[in-house]
Amino acid sequence: METIVQTLARELERDPAHIENVITLLDEGNTIPFIARYRKEMHGSMDDTALRTLEGRLAYLRKVQERRESVKKSIEEQGKLTSELAAAIDSAATLAEVEDLYRPYKPKRRTRATVAREKGLEPLAALLFAQEPTCPAPALAAQNYVDAEKGVETVDAALEGAGDIVAEWISDDAAIRKSLRELMLRRGTLAAEAAADEDSVYRLYYEFSQPLSKLRGHQILAINRGEKEGFLKVRIDIADDVALPVLRRAVLKPGSASMAFVRAAADDAWARLLMPSLVNEIRSSLTETAAEGAIRMFALNLKPLLMQPPVKGHVTMGLDPGYSHGCKVAVVDGTGKVLDTAVVYPTFGERQKRDAITVLSRLIQRHHVAHIAIGNGTASRETEQMTVELIREVGGGVSYMIVSEAGASVYSASKLAAEEFPQFDVNLRSAVSIARRLQDPLAELVKIDPKAIGVGQYQHDMPQKRLDESLSGVVEDCVNAVGVDLNTASAPLLARVSGLNGTIAKNIVAFREENGAFTARRQLLKVAKLGPRAFEQCAGFLRVPESENVLDHTGVHPESYDAAEKLLGLLGYDKSALKNGALSDLSARLDAYGAQKAADACGVGLPTLRDIVRELMKPGRDPRDELPAPVLRTDVLDIKDLKPGMVLTGTVRNVIDFGVFVDIGVHQDGLVHISRVCDRFIRHPSEVVAVGDVVRVIVLDVDEKKHRISLSMRDVPKG
Repeated sequence: METIVQTLARELERDPAHIENVITLLDEGNTIPFIARYRKEMHGSMDDTALRTLEGRLAYLRKVQERRESVKKSIEEQGKLTSELAAAIDSAATLAEVEDLYRPYKPKRRTRATVAREKGLEPLAALLFAQEPTCPAPALAAQNYVDAEKGVETVDAALEGAGDIVAEWISDDAAIRKSLRELMLRRGTLAAEAAADEDSVYRLYYEFSQPLSKLRGHQILAINRGEKEGFLKVRIDIADDVALPVLRRAVLKPGSASMAFVRAAADDAWARLLMPSLVNEIRSSLTETAAEGAIRMFALNLKPLLMQPPVKGHVTMGLDPGYSHGCKVAVVDGTGKVLDTAVVYPTFGERQKRDAITVLSRLIQRHHVAHIAIGNGTASRETEQMTVELIREVGGGVSYMIVSEAGASVYSASKLAAEEFPQFDVNLRSAVSIARRLQDPLAELVKIDPKAIGVGQYQHDMPQKRLDESLSGVVEDCVNAVGVDLNTASAPLLARVSGLNGTIAKNIVAFREENGAFTARRQLLKVAKLGPRAFEQCAGFLRVPESENVLDHTGVHPESYDAAEKLLGLLGYDKSALKNGALSDLSARLDAYGAQKAADACGVGLPTLRDIVRELMKPGRDPRDELPAPVLRTDVLDIKDLKPGMVLTGTVRNVIDFGVFVDIGVHQDGLVHISRVCDRFIRHPSEVVAVGDVVRVIVLDVDEKKHRISLSMRDVPKG
């Protein structure tokens, strides 16, 4: 039997030694970001995505192994575990296969077969089901089991009871269930129809039929929700003349006197036991697969959203649009500190709009505002139009961007926001959050439950624990990939750093407030509850720009400081070179010296050496700076301005199974259908684009009444 290490090595196409090392590191409590970044030699430089895939599969395979042992123990306690059955259970690769093998031995509720056994009809069932050449005719065999005291009044009653037992045996047969399940997945169809004469968002599925093999994840989730809300009736169809021959071939022995009896029992097993049970299993499996796909898509969309390039170091105005409560305004400096707040009412009338422009103009001039971030919620359109007039009024020099405000209201009403801004009401906190989302999306979005950020589909229908685990992993990977300034990071941001948690993060902030800014990474060891183990996990991801040791500004781990200093010496640099940043030719000197030779001399592996070199050449580098800058605008488009054939630049806001939503500067995002994403076949739009990508699109069609904009990326003229 394959070991878990061998299975993972085969599935992931990795060296078994690397797999074993990763399992050991995980079992020791190391985090994925730490393993990915600082233990590359042990796992062959897998990235965080590959490591999380390994971690997930490891958990599943261990769960299967645990279930195998539990099932074998249960069957053994019944005195029915044979060596052949034990071997079959050990070879079962999935939980479904283990459960199929356990099914005949699993304690059952009272069934028709149970009643028949109580009447002493199991020997008759066994005799007839065996279909031996010597088997008598069923009616003749049943005469010996007629017993009024046991409730078997007639031969027909005896045969009926024996048939119930045989039907249950057939239904519990693991091989039969597996073959029929596979057949249904190949040949079955899922059909949906309206449950009532009522229009709804599920009208697309009122007359729906699709082979199970071609169902898409979003269709499954939509149909499930429509059924749950009472708008749809759903069934799985497979023709009896497709399924029954497969079942009959598995159980019938031609020429036997009891063949007709077994055939009737098999037909009964299919209609009464197998079909309903397999439908439930298949629908559950389809839902699980669709949910996993949706979770993967959510995670795939979340990562580029969090990793959007920041607009750093500029005074920014955040506008949280609204009607009845007005437009909330917050001005923050380049570090996100609140400088000013206001509330204006541009939607109340022309005079109020002019008053709003006057107030905002003064704020722009007083604080030298460079950028304006506008939330994309209620009244966003009117606020954007007012902002364009405002920019013209102040003579330019200011640009704006529409910012997703998904989750801003959740954050502003949270305990965290109340602790951060006790002096502001809920609405003003939201405006601050919107401004900061433009300045540093990652630092602000980590304060919000990832599910509330709005880049998935059907997230409320997902297994919430699994969704939380996946999205938390994405946030953790993003935070650690960027690195965190130890002296400015908020507690929620620090809590996402490898090796830290909410309590330690708050202790770091408290230490900072009490003792002033950190001046060295080693000071972390003075923080309450942050011991050597946590320090090992977190230190490399925390930057200390105030430290005299330049290595504290970088992603070089303290355990590699000696190696970094030795490398500089080997390549002919003096100690001042690191402080002066005179290392632009470091890579060339390393090539001349020999990378492997240098790694051996420094006592580190080649991947670690190359990471050290990258960090020394660009201390404190932010990987987000290498991405295309966000699209900042100074003018506004209206949906009525759009005409087919217009070529525009937009930002990808969401990527889902059937297409891509693109913000092109009007209030309504346009849809690029999957068929229009590129000029080659793709299974999913994520193969081509990600959230946050800046793309060129051409307008295909505009429906003002339904607020629908159809776009294409494929048909944009070249050049």
